[in-house]
Amino acid sequence: MFKGKYSPTILLFPAIILFGWQNNIEREADVIVYGGTSAAVTAAVQVARMGRTVLVVSPDRHIGGLTSSGLGFTDTGNKAVIGGLAREFYHRIYNAYQKSGAWKWQKKEDYGGVGQGSPAIDGENRTMWIFEPHVAEQVFEDFVRENQIKIFRDEILDRVSGVTLKERKIQSFKTLSGNIYKGKIFIDATYEGDLMASSEISYQVGRESASVYNEEWNGVQTGNFAIKHHDFQGINISPYRVAGDPKSGILPLISGEDPGKRGSGDKKIQAYCFRTCLTKNPDNRIPFSRPAEYDSSRYELMIRIFDAGWRKTFNKFDPIPNLKTDVNNHGPLSFDYIGMNYDYPEASWERRKKIISDHENYQKGLLYFIATDPRVPREIGTEMQKWGLAKDEFQDNGNWPYQIYVREARRMTGQSVLTENEIKGKNKIQHSIGMGSYNMDSHNTQRYIKPDGFVENEGDIEVQVPIYQIDLGSIIPKKEECKNLLVPVALSASHIAYGSIRMEPVFMILGQSAGTVASIALENNKEINDLKYDQIRTKLIEDGQVLEYINH
Repeated sequence: MFKGKYSPTILLFPAIILFGWQNNIEREADVIVYGGTSAAVTAAVQVARMGRTVLVVSPDRHIGGLTSSGLGFTDTGNKAVIGGLAREFYHRIYNAYQKSGAWKWQKKEDYGGVGQGSPAIDGENRTMWIFEPHVAEQVFEDFVRENQIKIFRDEILDRVSGVTLKERKIQSFKTLSGNIYKGKIFIDATYEGDLMASSEISYQVGRESASVYNEEWNGVQTGNFAIKHHDFQGINISPYRVAGDPKSGILPLISGEDPGKRGSGDKKIQAYCFRTCLTKNPDNRIPFSRPAEYDSSRYELMIRIFDAGWRKTFNKFDPIPNLKTDVNNHGPLSFDYIGMNYDYPEASWERRKKIISDHENYQKGLLYFIATDPRVPREIGTEMQKWGLAKDEFQDNGNWPYQIYVREARRMTGQSVLTENEIKGKNKIQHSIGMGSYNMDSHNTQRYIKPDGFVENEGDIEVQVPIYQIDLGSIIPKKEECKNLLVPVALSASHIAYGSIRMEPVFMILGQSAGTVASIALENNKEINDLKYDQIRTKLIEDGQVLEYINH
């Protein structure tokens, strides 16, 4: 566990001038939301609808996080527990696709509409769960415009000395542009938990050992062969440059370090990738190009996987409207850049930019490699050549997603900690502020060499869970650490519990709940830790949040 301010070297960028920021301005509101994620939007909307002033300070130019940055094939779990502003979002998506102009590249009746275990379009409940990135972003922008929410974009927190604290309350924070944001209550809605960490609040990075919270699925997963969705699945592949010869050196993308013992803790985090929006539509397709830092030898392991007979490259090219896809990681070597993000959660802004750039180059390089390298099986290469980036998405970013998939970064150690035992229903939740239902889902954290001399991935977990409640205390810091901050995204949970909670609909739910708690605290002139739960519960239910579920 970490506590205290992290002090990286953060550089001011020329972009501050290029974007035309107004520097050294002091702004003030009842509630300050830091972040540009889906949770940041729902938190701000809820505060505004409850009659309080709110400002959103976003380190990003485009809002919505992963929801509007490629993750259109939504991980929902049981949709019955998605209520409030989250359900309103998916209703607005439904309305957007009722317009004839929304179906530019495909007839509505030709879209198959297959979602994750249920139809993508739910006509009975007027919701739609699968969508294009630009449609999602427009819905978020509509939320902002209709509720007259002010957003200050490209405003990055000064994590070295930007947060001003007094008597364990945040008074204000400063951004790298020199602007100051003052509020009575703050909400950290970033994936990374930057405001939380800079406010001297305890947090965790990496995996706890299974013994810390008496969990089955936390910690290192070496030797676990029950869950193998993103692994070699019985394919024995040598990790060495000369197959079978350790003296020849290790291939790229494989670690030579000891992976650790089953159930032990470490500081490693599950892999990141970009959820790419691709298309085979020739009128909307941009062919894959050779990245500037391309090196085909980087992907030698991919050739060995193909040579072993693996042919599932396109299994997670999930269809979204208008002949596009939400592409996710799948298989032993895919779009997850395993082991290359360990320092991201606490890295300086400059270092994070480098990590993101490396991930982009890796993923673009892999697409180009599969499409062009003559060693790739002909049927795979020929099929990949038909695909390309969607011309009408992410148009001001080279058609590449804005947001890297930060599946996990810092996790606050708050008033209560959600663990596998709460997620699986072993421990009862007293103060529900929303519900989740998706699998405990962790992607791989490392690719290592087994004792038998073959390569293996480690960390992939996909364990089904029942519908569960999320505790109020998981978004509130310990009172002795901070009295006026709510953390709905980098919330208080163990690694494996977070693997279920970390779904975008849940973040929207928790963002709304955080906005509700903040507004009730202001209305009653009380600190967030001292509020009566019954009052919070009443308002959440009034606004459509689902706090408990009875299967009729």
